[in-house]
Amino acid sequence: MASDFDDLMLSLSFEGDNGEEQLVPLVDGQDGSANANELKDGDVVSVLPLKNMVLFPDVLLPVTLSRPKSMKLAEHAYKSEEIIGVFTQTDANVDEPQAEHLHPWGTAARVLRIFEVPDGSMMAILEATQRIVMEEYVALRPQRRVRIKPIPESMPGKRDKNFQALATNIKEQALFIIDHAANLPPEAKLMLKNINTPDVLINYICVNFKFPLEDKLQLLHTDDLLYRGETLLQLLVKEAEMQRTRAAIQEKAEEKMNKEHREYFLHHQLEAIQKELGETDNERLKALRERAEKKNWPEHAKTAFDETMKKVERESSHSSDYQLDVTYLETMLDLPWNEYTEDNYDIPKAKKVLDEDHYGMEKVKERIIEYLAVLKQTQIANTKDTKAPILCLYGPPGVGKTSLGKSIATALGRKYARVSLGGLHDEAEIRGHRRTYIGAMPGRIISNIKKVQSSNPVFVLDEIDKIGADYKGDPTSALLEVLDPEQNSTFHDNYLDVDYDLSKVLFVATANSLESIPRPLLDRMELIEMTGYLQEEKEEIAKRHLMPKCLNNNGLKATDLKISKKIMGEIIDHYTRESGVRNLERQIATICRKVVTKIALEEEYNKSLTLEDVETYLGKPKFNRDMWENNNYYGVVTGLAWTSVGGEILFIETSLSKAKSPTLTLTGNLGDVMKESATIALGYIKAHAEQLGIAQKDIETHSVHLHVPEGAIPKDGPSAGITMTTAMVSAFTKRKVRPRIAMTGEMTLRGKVLPIGGVKEKILAAKRSGITDIILCEDNRKDVEEIPEMYVTGLTFHYVKDIDEVLQFALLKK
Repeated sequence: MASDFDDLMLSLSFEGDNGEEQLVPLVDGQDGSANANELKDGDVVSVLPLKNMVLFPDVLLPVTLSRPKSMKLAEHAYKSEEIIGVFTQTDANVDEPQAEHLHPWGTAARVLRIFEVPDGSMMAILEATQRIVMEEYVALRPQRRVRIKPIPESMPGKRDKNFQALATNIKEQALFIIDHAANLPPEAKLMLKNINTPDVLINYICVNFKFPLEDKLQLLHTDDLLYRGETLLQLLVKEAEMQRTRAAIQEKAEEKMNKEHREYFLHHQLEAIQKELGETDNERLKALRERAEKKNWPEHAKTAFDETMKKVERESSHSSDYQLDVTYLETMLDLPWNEYTEDNYDIPKAKKVLDEDHYGMEKVKERIIEYLAVLKQTQIANTKDTKAPILCLYGPPGVGKTSLGKSIATALGRKYARVSLGGLHDEAEIRGHRRTYIGAMPGRIISNIKKVQSSNPVFVLDEIDKIGADYKGDPTSALLEVLDPEQNSTFHDNYLDVDYDLSKVLFVATANSLESIPRPLLDRMELIEMTGYLQEEKEEIAKRHLMPKCLNNNGLKATDLKISKKIMGEIIDHYTRESGVRNLERQIATICRKVVTKIALEEEYNKSLTLEDVETYLGKPKFNRDMWENNNYYGVVTGLAWTSVGGEILFIETSLSKAKSPTLTLTGNLGDVMKESATIALGYIKAHAEQLGIAQKDIETHSVHLHVPEGAIPKDGPSAGITMTTAMVSAFTKRKVRPRIAMTGEMTLRGKVLPIGGVKEKILAAKRSGITDIILCEDNRKDVEEIPEMYVTGLTFHYVKDIDEVLQFALLKK
C-alpha cells in the first residue's frame, strides 16, 4: 500500500551509451579494503556540494548536476581522474554554498562517468572511497577547495558472527520495506539481494533509503561499522513497523467502508424492489404461512417450520440471519412432502415401452416388470410400506445403463432425476451443509427431489464406482443410509435438519466396475450385470435407434440414406471395437454428415450405401477380425475367447524343438492362469503319453514352445485348457486338426473338462469366423439351449466330459 516510503529509494538508473536503461552496480570488487588512491592528512580536494544527499564509502551514486561550477568540476575530475570531496549542504535553498553552508563530514569520491542531459544539466556517477572531514577552506575560486582529514572506519572481522547476523537482519527489514512500497523499480530488490558483504550492504542502504538527512549524517559520522549497522537496523525496524500499522489501519477502514456501503446499497435496493412489487416483509412472511397451511407434511417437519417461522418474525429484516432463515423456510415449502406421482400399472404397456427404448437387456427389463407387478398387487391388497428396490446396473461403457434409467421412469410413469457421482469427494454433497456455514444448501439428493417435485421419482445415481474420499468425509458412507431400504425412510439432510422419506424412491445406480465400490454399499444393492452387446444386437440397435436418430439430427429423410444389414455388420466389424454402441453411433453420424455435404454440393451419391462408400466416408478399415484359415499345420488349434467388446477366436500355436534339457516356453503376453493351463496340459501329456500314442523319447528330447498371436494384447483365463492340450498332442503325434472346428473349456490335471462363461459371445464369434463345429463342456449345454435359435443355426455342438473325447473328435487320423 502507499506510504511515505514510496519514494524511499533514489533513482538507480541512468542513460547508458546504448540508450537503454541500465542498473548502476556496486563498486566491483569491494570487500572493505582501502582504495589504491587513498587520501592522507592535509590533502587538498575540490568540493562538490550536494542537496539532500549523503554519500557513503563503497557505493556508487548517480547525481544530477545543474550548477555550472559543479558541472565544470565534475568534467575536470573525470578527465584528470582527480579525487574530489563530496559534502552535503545544510540548507538546500542556497545555490552558491559557502563554508558555513556545508556539513563538515563528507566523502572522498571519484567521478567514474559523466553524461550530458537534454535539458542542459549533467549526470555524474560518483564512486565513494573513504570518509573525510573538512578542516579549512583553501580557495573559493575558480573552485571551492578545502583541506581534509581522512577518517578511517572501524570494521569487525569478516568472520564476526554478530556482524554477519546483524547484516542478515538489516537485509530482511530492507526487503520487507521495498516489498510494501509502491512505485519502486524491481531492480532495487534484486540488487539488494545480491549484496553479500556486510559493510557494503550497510552503506548501500544508508545511501539509497531516504531517511531524514540528520539521521544519514549521524550514520556517516559513526566510525564503528557495527554500531552504524545497529543504528541503521533501528531506523529500518521503526519504518517497517510504521508500514505495518498504516497497512492494518487502511485495510480495516476499507473493509468497514466496503461492508457498510454494500449493506446500505443492498437494503435500499431490496426495499425498492419490494415496493415496486407491492411486497413488504410482513406480506412475504404471510405468504409463507399460507403456503405452509396447504402443505401435507409430517408432524416433525411442520414443527421445524413453525419454530423457524417464529424466529424469523422476531428478527429484523436487516439482520444477517434473516435472509438465511427465510431461504430455509422457502426450501422446506418447495419440497414435495408426501407428494407422489401415480404409477402406471398397465404392465403390457410398460413392457412395450422398455422394449421400444432398449433392445436386449432381458434380465433388467424382467426385473422392472416384476417390480411393477408387485406394486400393482400390493395396491390391490392394500399393503402399506412397500419399499422400492435398490438396483445397480454394472457393465462396460456405452451399453445403455444411464438411458435405461430414463426408460424405467417412462415405463412407470414417474418423474426422472439423475445425479453424477463421478469425482465426488465431499460428504456434504450427499447429506447437505449445516446451516451454520455461509452458502449452505441441501445435498444433491434433496435438491433433485425438490427439482422434480415428487417423492417417488426414478433416481439414477450415475458412476457410483468413481466416488472419491478426502478430509471432507467419505460420500460412500453417506450413501449407505440413502441406499438402505430399512433406513432411507428417515434420511437426515444436514441442511433441513429433519428426516425425509426416500423409501418410495426407485434408486438405480450405475457402475463400470464393482471393484472400487465398498462391500457394505454393494450389499445394499441388487446387482444386475449388463454385458456388452453382441454384433447381431448392435445391428438391430443401429436399425431401430441409431439410424433414425442420426438421420433426424442431420436433417435427412429415411429415403436419403439406407444402410443394409450386411453393410452395417461391416461397419461394426471393421470400424468399431467396443462393448456398447457409442462409437458405432459416431461412425453412422459421420456417414450422415458426408451425405449431407454431397447434397449441399449437389453431387451424386449412392442412397443405398456400398462397401466402397463406407471406405470413402470412413477411411480404411481400423480393425480386422480373425477368420478360420486352414488345417495344414500340426499343433495349431482354434480357441474361443471372451472380451469386453464381444467374443473372439484365437489361435494356439505349438512347435517342438530338440533339446537335451526340455523346457516349456510360453509367449504371447499370457496371464498367470493361462500359463498354469499350459503347464497342466504338458503335465497331462507326460503322464498319459503311451495312451495318447506319444513316444516317451520324443517328450524327453523335445522342448515345447506354445504361442498365442497378437502379443501386444494381454490374455488370461482358464478356458484355453483343452485348446492348449489339443495343440500339444497334435504337435507330438503329427496329427492335423479337423477343419472348421473351435473349442473352449478348462481342463483339470486328470483330464476332466470343466464349464466356462461367456458362451453366447464365443459362439457368435465362432459363427462369424466361419467355424462349423464347436467343442464345449457337457455342463455348458444349458447355456447353449438359452441362446435364440437364430444365433446357433449352422453350428454343430459337441459336448464332452474329458479330454479323451476332445482329442478323439478334434484330431484327424494319420
